[in-house]
Amino acid sequence: MKCGIPDNGTVLFQGDSITDAGRDYGNGDSMGSGYAMMASSLFSAMYPEKRIKFLNRGISGNRVNDLEERWKRDCLDLKPDCVSIMIGINDTWRAFDSNDPTSTESYERSYRYILDLTQKELGAVLVLIEPFVLPWPQDRRAWRSDLDPRIEIVHRLAQEYGAILVRMDRIMNEAADKREPSFWAEDGVHPTPAGHALIAISWLEQVTRRRCF
Repeated sequence: MKCGIPDNGTVLFQGDSITDAGRDYGNGDSMGSGYAMMASSLFSAMYPEKRIKFLNRGISGNRVNDLEERWKRDCLDLKPDCVSIMIGINDTWRAFDSNDPTSTESYERSYRYILDLTQKELGAVLVLIEPFVLPWPQDRRAWRSDLDPRIEIVHRLAQEYGAILVRMDRIMNEAADKREPSFWAEDGVHPTPAGHALIAISWLEQVTRRRCF
């Protein structure tokens, strides 16, 4: 596992609407109001001497193929020292609301492509966050058959590429045993403030536990 975000280094958060969280596209430094903002703020408060720069390039509605198409502009050209990726729930969602599925083979191919490029051109620390879904509303339960294989792919890629793995689906669903799913994500997908905070805490725990900073 590659670790070691250098002092004055850059951490990039990538993904869909969960990462985007309302960021200002016209401001390259905007972190949005979600877990990326929370995690970066907490990290900066814990390790101010590191002087780490954080960037958010999540875009609402994105699937993994969208990341592939914009990876040069929104990752490689930014030359981050650490790349955190959370992607996959829209690949599942579109199969159910638009009859526009992404095969698991295509999902893995695109995900592997961006990881290969990142490893080859940047040698960056990789953090892979599981996509997740909570059983609320009730129809979300049917999504597990499509999402679970994608989570398995994320596990396999994390091991293969020596990435830090954040088991967000397991963490979220365990949290939903303690308090109702809608407390964490009102539609089973988009986090509430508490849900975003849980992702941020989970991200920080993994990154700091591995001393990857």
